[in-house]
Amino acid sequence: MIAKPDLKQLQKRIDYQFSDESLLETALTHRSFSPTNNERLEFLGDSLLGVTISQQLFEQFPDVKEGILSRQRSRLVKGVTLAALAREFSLSDYLIMGSGELKSGGFRRDSILADTVEAIIGAIFLDSNIQQCQKVILQWFHERLQGLSSHDQLKDPKTRLQELLQSKKKPLPTYTVANIEGASHEQRFTVDCGIALLETAVTATAGSRRQAEQQAATTALNLLNDELK
Repeated sequence: MIAKPDLKQLQKRIDYQFSDESLLETALTHRSFSPTNNERLEFLGDSLLGVTISQQLFEQFPDVKEGILSRQRSRLVKGVTLAALAREFSLSDYLIMGSGELKSGGFRRDSILADTVEAIIGAIFLDSNIQQCQKVILQWFHERLQGLSSHDQLKDPKTRLQELLQSKKKPLPTYTVANIEGASHEQRFTVDCGIALLETAVTATAGSRRQAEQQAATTALNLLNDELK
């Protein structure tokens, strides 16, 4: 029988103490382990997260149009962001999964980590109320919300890099896949971003080619901004 994880440290990390700890256990349980798993909680948490972030953005940016608010929300609630949050909480150490999923590295997979974050949100709601649940969500997303702006940085990094180079009448960046490693379900892509204004290519590695390109573009933008000051 698989021992249950000690959830005290996790509750400190997420800054919420459960009255009914079994709700947290269910939120951490993947369908590969048991028919009683986190899928229903994930469904609930997804809705709660969307409403909470939408309301916060609506209040935080009173003069911003719907299209920009939608892009802001998408950035915050997308799987990559939720998986990053999961890693900040070290959720991989607490996932309850079947042996096959464990062996295939499911505890590292972005989609599973993101789903678990949503399931925990659903569990917090059932354990408390919507006000407490929203308070916890906003604590988790505080820094990311503070980092948002209603200006050009809402555009993705590749678009901003292209526009910057066009404004300087310079060649557009080139993206080249330098390496792919790992099994097909958990590949890591290394991408080189070549730019005429920089002496060497900028390299980034991520779980998809698109993510790696976006990360490389972000680094290139930071370097170019320093160069062009």
